[in-house]
Amino acid sequence: MRKTYMKVVGSLLHYRLKAYILISTKPGTSLEVVKRIKDKVKEVVGADAIFGRYDAILILEAPALENINQVVYRIIEKDPNVIRTETSIVLEIT
Repeated sequence: MRKTYMKVVGSLLHYRLKAYILISTKPGTSLEVVKRIKDKVKEVVGADAIFGRYDAILILEAPALENINQVVYRIIEKDPNVIRTETSIVLEIT
């Protein structure tokens, strides 16, 4: 049985998608990239600069895949210090 992630706001029920965005940045810029994107994007529910293959990770929640696409392509990938991204959409909430 699949669980669907739902968020209740007032008396309205909202279905949400959750995505993890892994980001490679130019050397020494991951902290400023994370801060800039967190401040700019309301869909960000978590963000950290990290060590490893990628330099940052963002957690987004949005009502539709199109919203996630817009954030990734129009905001994150337009940042001059972002080299590349990899997006993973959550299959189901456990």
